[in-house]
Amino acid sequence: MPLALQPKLLRVLQEREFERLGSAQTVRVNVRVVAATNQDLGQLVIKKLFRADLFYRLNVIPICLPPLRERVQDILPLTEFFVAKCAASLNKPIALIPDDVMAVLQAHDWPGNIRELQNFIERAVLFSPGSALRLPLGLTQAVTQRSESASSTLADANREHILETLNQTNWLIGGQDGAANRLGLPRTTLIYKMRKLGIETQRSSRARPVRQLADERCHAAATC
Repeated sequence: MPLALQPKLLRVLQEREFERLGSAQTVRVNVRVVAATNQDLGQLVIKKLFRADLFYRLNVIPICLPPLRERVQDILPLTEFFVAKCAASLNKPIALIPDDVMAVLQAHDWPGNIRELQNFIERAVLFSPGSALRLPLGLTQAVTQRSESASSTLADANREHILETLNQTNWLIGGQDGAANRLGLPRTTLIYKMRKLGIETQRSSRARPVRQLADERCHAAATC
């Protein structure tokens, strides 16, 4: 939403009134607003791309729906539902989902979430020759390659974002002005992510020469 439009929505939420385009008459409203986004509004507020007052007005009862890659347990029931639906629609006698097929589906990151899974299952049902769901070789390879590529890209993006935030906070992790607070994460979670992404190792390697220099100074002072 452009910054110029955000105050107009804020006025609707706060004052419960607006003017239609081209009209000077004020219209009173009594509505409830359900807003959805795939953006991190907290970060957009920090970057001055989203109004903080509008964010707090919209963020009254937040409901976070994790992406499908974080809900692997949901892939099986969703697959069964879509297979049954598509099989009936396409008049295909699909009655079995083999374990190897399910393993491929659960290994994929599904950047398009449930809609991508539905589209993929529809194609798989269409190409299955018998009563068992089969994934065409080309599609299987594409899923595997996209999964590996998406995982790598996501990890790189997370690493860069965390490093940028750490540099902005002078590598302060906890506290009100720390990186964990800016990222909206508990301190322990951020430390875990840093270790997983190899950030702590990099930081340690940077700091090692300073510690060595300090040790050498202490040794020299004791010798004198």
